[in-house]
Amino acid sequence: MRVRIIEPTVKKESKKRVCAYARVSTDHEKQGESLENQISYYERMIGANPEYEFVGGFADRGISGTTENRPEFKRMLELANQGEIDLIITKSISRFARNTTVMLQTVRELKNIGVEIRFEKENINTLNAKGEVLLSILSSLAQDESRSISENSTWGIRRRFEQGKVAVNHTKFLGYDKDEDGNLIINENQAKIVRRIYKDYLDGKGPNRIARELEEENIPNWNGKAKWYEGSIRKMLSNEKYKGDALLQKTYTVDFLTKKRVQNTGQIPRYYVEESHPAIIPKDMWEAVQLEMERRRAFAEKHGIVKVDYATIENPFAGRVICGHCGSPFGRKVWNSTNETLRRKIWRCNKKYTIKGKKSCENKHIDDTTLYQAFIDVFNAILENKDHFLNKWREQVSDDLLKNIKQNSLLSFLRKLQH
Repeated sequence: MRVRIIEPTVKKESKKRVCAYARVSTDHEKQGESLENQISYYERMIGANPEYEFVGGFADRGISGTTENRPEFKRMLELANQGEIDLIITKSISRFARNTTVMLQTVRELKNIGVEIRFEKENINTLNAKGEVLLSILSSLAQDESRSISENSTWGIRRRFEQGKVAVNHTKFLGYDKDEDGNLIINENQAKIVRRIYKDYLDGKGPNRIARELEEENIPNWNGKAKWYEGSIRKMLSNEKYKGDALLQKTYTVDFLTKKRVQNTGQIPRYYVEESHPAIIPKDMWEAVQLEMERRRAFAEKHGIVKVDYATIENPFAGRVICGHCGSPFGRKVWNSTNETLRRKIWRCNKKYTIKGKKSCENKHIDDTTLYQAFIDVFNAILENKDHFLNKWREQVSDDLLKNIKQNSLLSFLRKLQH
């Protein structure tokens, strides 16, 4: 038997393609400087190693430890999967990921394609046989630390709420600034806009129309841009902070890892602080707006109106003309004709033809001009018999709902009508 030794042929290894990953959990200026320092440090360190080739630094600023919302982290993993990275260097396990399951899953996926992760603080190399065991233990500790920090933060926030300490992001809150001590103070220029919105709503305008008019007049929002949204107007109209009060803990975090927040509908305590800061809107006016919002909602629900607040200057009767036969709203239609004199606008019950060609309501249509004239006639009749109608309205104040919610406000409103 003869044995022949075949000498190994060792190819000269190419340089390892190395990148660095860094993250800070908030966008604070000092932490931002730390992030830049981390990337600069790794660039110098990797560049000084003759066996390394620096292929880039990846940094997520002002983002939590969950991997789902870190664009730079995702970009780094994509490059690794494309074979562009051999080694990832990061400061610690907690900077990479605080979720143990996600950590181990990511490490294994990278390990399967031959990509190493090196954690400097813990001195762990994921391609090392002992690496995954140590990593599992230490990442569990990091996850528990994250839970502890979250619970302590939550406890501190709720204690401040119990003491009536109001925290508001005034930069996105139209009408207020903060003084040197962090207390809310009224921004008069913006407060005028808030007061106008409340007044316009009580004058009969809907949130959509208010938003459009503010844009047409180029009136700036909190961000300085003349862009307004119906949903934002609705939130402003129901925000108790404009009457000087504050409802705290409206939302809460359900998962300290994902940072997911949900509306607090009674799952945990809420805190209502009265007169916590200067009011822009008088309390009786704010309450009147809530009453009017509820009235419009009930009106829309009763008559099957999808959206009660879409009346405009061009179409003031939209959603406000109700069929006397079936209780459904009337809709404006246009009867077209090649003869311009025969072309006209009419109003017809929206349920007149629920099935094409088949009548469901026997009520007749009415011409647009006739409807306008009828409104003018009724309005003049109200003015001529003002005392009679004021007495009728006073009688309605005895209704339990109106009396309990806003009797004084309504009486004040009626007194204004008398003048």
